[in-house]
Amino acid sequence: MKKQNILTTCLLCLLFLGPGWPESTHAQKIKWNKVKILVYTKNGKGYVHDNIANSKTAILALGKQNGFAVDTTSDPTKFTDENLKQYDCLVFSNTNNDVFDTDAQRVALMRYIQAGGNFVGLHSASGTERKWRWFKDLLGGTFFWHEPGQSFSVKVLDPKNPSVAHLGKTWQRQTDEFYFIKELGVNLNVLAVNDHSTIQKPGGKALDTFGDVFPSVWWHEYDGGRSFYTSLGHQKEDYEKEDLRKHILGAIEWAIGPQKPRNYSKAYATSPNDVVRNAIPALSK
Repeated sequence: MKKQNILTTCLLCLLFLGPGWPESTHAQKIKWNKVKILVYTKNGKGYVHDNIANSKTAILALGKQNGFAVDTTSDPTKFTDENLKQYDCLVFSNTNNDVFDTDAQRVALMRYIQAGGNFVGLHSASGTERKWRWFKDLLGGTFFWHEPGQSFSVKVLDPKNPSVAHLGKTWQRQTDEFYFIKELGVNLNVLAVNDHSTIQKPGGKALDTFGDVFPSVWWHEYDGGRSFYTSLGHQKEDYEKEDLRKHILGAIEWAIGPQKPRNYSKAYATSPNDVVRNAIPALSK
């Protein structure tokens, strides 16, 4: 049984990692002075992280240092075609639970992505809109459980990606939350995994899907746009540190990818429950 588990873990890692990352995906240059992003921080009913203010401060500082424009809001009425089309990337910073008031706002997010928009989810963003299939597939999964806050190691799998290139082979988290995500997509490009063997005080609900590791940072293309997610960054102090700020900056860079304007002629959503066109069958349920 033990050998079978090891084999399963290896096969799943190969599934996530594929035969190797296309070299061309690392070759991208961002003209930061042409970039404008929206940081969204709304939380629904439930737990609200105390790191939100610090995360906004960090991203505003990144914008100032690198020359790109940053708007911030927790107002879901900002989700309209007319407003969203100006942004190269939407960053959901520690959003949680239901963050939209109307289906029209959800459809506006769908249409933005379908028009070639880009998305970054930070930490508890995986707990956002937990009953909405399309959003969970955009992010790459949905929150299941986390270990109590403590130290653990993160293994970097793709050292060329700008979001993790500064971290070396191992990123030591002094205090963070080891997230387990369920309903994971099957086409994620995993950039880093948390190492559960480095947890000292396990809470008892760890998923062993991948043995001793679990994906924590990934990106993928979805419904016309690009999506990046990192489960790291629970502590508000994290957002004052250079390692996490570079992680976020690289995430935004990678999500934007080849810079191009949104093309709303490709946007087709009329309902949050619309089936994604040209999706892998397992993702279009």
